[in-house]
Amino acid sequence: MGFFQSALIIAKKDLALELRGKEIVTTSVFFAILTILMFGFAFDMAQADGRHFAAGGLWVAILFSGALTMNRSFLYEKENDCLSAILLAPLDRSSIYFGKMGANFALMLVAEAFIVPVSTVIFNVNIMERFLPQLAVLLLGTLGFISVGTLVAAMSVNLRAREMLGPLLTLPVVAPALIASVEISSGLIGGEGMEQLMVWYKILVAFDLVYLVAPWLVFEKLVEQ
Repeated sequence: MGFFQSALIIAKKDLALELRGKEIVTTSVFFAILTILMFGFAFDMAQADGRHFAAGGLWVAILFSGALTMNRSFLYEKENDCLSAILLAPLDRSSIYFGKMGANFALMLVAEAFIVPVSTVIFNVNIMERFLPQLAVLLLGTLGFISVGTLVAAMSVNLRAREMLGPLLTLPVVAPALIASVEISSGLIGGEGMEQLMVWYKILVAFDLVYLVAPWLVFEKLVEQ
């Protein structure tokens, strides 16, 4: 079975399970919206300028939502003792990672389809006014976060404290991608030129490339442990 075909099958399986139960999307969207509302109540929106903190609130909500999503990446296989069976299947081990990552990426995009409009309303600022540059940073930032989070989920799946260790291991690693994403989103909302933001785009692209190549090289060793 080919690499892409294997990854696609795993991604479809995870998405079908989620569509059946809707546990991850419902929980992550609710938690993200609650986070945005807390930001809204923390500031007097009648007096404050939402452009100063909309990007930070948006990405904190995405971060918390993604942490919930990725913690459950390998949970179905662990609970039903299916992970060993998948590892015995005649397929490239790294395709398991990319299938899981693809499913997580799709689920996060669904969550962000709710998070962005709610943030626009609560912070009273048009986050997607510069649509294509903002869409690019949402896709690149989410991809970087998901790539690291899925790998950490695979590393911690057999640990008892995986719910706590997952975010603790993920957040320091994704800090460069998160900072770059906030800087770009904030700059786009504030009206900065693309020339000023291009360095942050380059950091984000470099981060994504590193954490897409690294799992391909090390995932097989990780799951054998």
